[in-house]
Amino acid sequence: MTTIESTRSAADAAFAGTVAVVTGASRGIGYTVARELARAGSHVVALARTQGGLEELDDEVRGFGGGATLVPIDLRDFDALDRLGAALFERWGRVDMLVGNAGVLGPISPVGHVAPKDWDEVMAVNVTANWRLIRSLDPLLRASPAGRALFITSGAVLKRRAFWGPYSVSKAALEALVVTYAREVAISPVKVNLFNPGPIRTAMRARALPGEDPDTLQRAEVLVPDIFAALSPALSETGRVYDFPTKCWRD
Repeated sequence: MTTIESTRSAADAAFAGTVAVVTGASRGIGYTVARELARAGSHVVALARTQGGLEELDDEVRGFGGGATLVPIDLRDFDALDRLGAALFERWGRVDMLVGNAGVLGPISPVGHVAPKDWDEVMAVNVTANWRLIRSLDPLLRASPAGRALFITSGAVLKRRAFWGPYSVSKAALEALVVTYAREVAISPVKVNLFNPGPIRTAMRARALPGEDPDTLQRAEVLVPDIFAALSPALSETGRVYDFPTKCWRD
């Protein structure tokens, strides 16, 4: 079995000349992963709603000579996600990596008190948008010699905390979606997995746990080696979850 540790050292060299799509790339984990993929030689297609954050990313990437294409987009614009696949096919004919990082927390509330519009937003961004990305980019991932798709999940799937209903349910649905897709492409070179970052210093974490001291949390940069390894052409795992806090895979 190929492990995260055994693929770490080869990751950077493997990314030169690749094309990577990263969602939620204007801040936090998505921003960090997009920047470091570009530093490793990948051309990053960076998706996010926040134009300013994308421009900051572009400035950093240009500063070290990397390449990025900025796509300001609301992931609930599903027609735009369809157009994205067509545009990437015209330009490159393939996508080597998809990092489905974007997500929303939704309300921390009793399930019976959640407004329908808030429930719908969480499901649209955390689940449906990722399905639409898979639908749009699947042919392009298959066209890569080693297509890799990695989606960010959460420990909330297993903890099932009271008042975290929309977020927990959406991440559980995401895991079911991703594992199903992984099994459907199992005979192809495409490998599809999920990644649980655990407690990381992000804006979403601060909103979820406002009383927590952010100085006790690690920053997103600590995730990069393991995320790189999970995107490596050398990785054989598929249809599984990599748990960063324990450094273990789970089904």
